[in-house]
Amino acid sequence: MRLFIALCCTLLIVGCARSGADAQGPETVGQVDLNRYQGTWYEIARLPMFFQRNCLRSQAEYRLQADNSVAVTNRCETRDGEWQQATGEAVLQQPGETDKLWVRFDNWFSKLFPGLTKGHYWILYLDEGYEVALVGSPDRDYLWLLSREKEIDAATRDTLLKQARARGYDVSELIWRGESS
Repeated sequence: MRLFIALCCTLLIVGCARSGADAQGPETVGQVDLNRYQGTWYEIARLPMFFQRNCLRSQAEYRLQADNSVAVTNRCETRDGEWQQATGEAVLQQPGETDKLWVRFDNWFSKLFPGLTKGHYWILYLDEGYEVALVGSPDRDYLWLLSREKEIDAATRDTLLKQARARGYDVSELIWRGESS
């Protein structure tokens, strides 16, 4: 059973790291001030994914490091009311391009296969106040609607959905904060 789970994880991670049919991927925001981006972000909605299959409420904490990498701490409240946590690091995919990062989490699989376990973290939309963001992968399989607050108003939600659709994401399968997959 463990081998099966490890195989599934491998396939998912390889799929996350692959480039999609669209060689350029969706439009991103351009330059991001990572100092302003750091802090706590609450997941408002996401597309279904294996790693978050039991999560009802998730949040991420980003801390800019001296070497310009970003320390990542993701927390998730499960259906059982327990909190799970994963830590990792995000680095620029290309020097000077602060809107496209690689994220890798600290676990046994990442240590064993470091080249396979990095995932895309593309910042697709970010409001001027750094209060809401849309993050996804270039293959459009992964998408997160993020906010500095645990809840957003309908107008903000509609803006994020419009931005996601404009970049080619299917938002019909979104899982909203508090819902289980």
